Amino acid sequence: MDARARGVLFDVDGTLIDSSYFHALAWWEAFRQFEHKVPMSAIHRAVGMGGDKLVAHLLGDGRDKSEDAELKATHGAVFGTYWPSLVAFDGARDLLRKCAEAGLAVVLASSARERELRVLRRALDADDAITAATSSSDAEESKPAPDILVAALEAGGLRAEDVVFVGDAVWDVYAASKLGIPTIAVTCGGTSEGELREAGAAEVYAGPDKVLEAFSTSALGRVGA
Repeated sequence: MDARARGVLFDVDGTLIDSSYFHALAWWEAFRQFEHKVPMSAIHRAVGMGGDKLVAHLLGDGRDKSEDAELKATHGAVFGTYWPSLVAFDGARDLLRKCAEAGLAVVLASSARERELRVLRRALDADDAITAATSSSDAEESKPAPDILVAALEAGGLRAEDVVFVGDAVWDVYAASKLGIPTIAVTCGGTSEGELREAGAAEVYAGPDKVLEAFSTSALGRVGA
């Protein structure tokens, strides 16, 4: 591994792709099919966790745990119906290309399933700038555990001290902080600046386009220096 390699890890859902509310709706529908009444606002605040932890977080330890796998599968099936509607946020693909042009390894630290990841990458349309990507099969434990970020570091041939992470949820910030990785957070996934800063985000922007505008003075510019 190149000791001087520098890079940036990107969360995808809610950070580069406008999908957070589709995930919330898909979970709401899944819960509804199993006769669980969970407010969509509560679901949205949990989006960004792994599906297993989201179910436990929202339904509690007293739930019928035998339903968990079916709940996750139902969420996946419903979310799949929204795939044609998935679009990249303004500036997302240009931000990835700017990072690559600056000599940074660009790694998608995604917990999506392989097939879903292919859909997200098509929506991004920036494969020329992407060094590596992870999927759900690469992590034993889901966020806020840092497993997927560890996998992303390995995939990109990077060290935690040589990267920054870009994400949209407090769960992203928590995961990165466990590895000592600073997080640039974006509010386009629906989480407020105050919540992201309280979680420990180093910088907060409205979306990828604003991160791109501030590239030279942001943590991205500094890690590539």
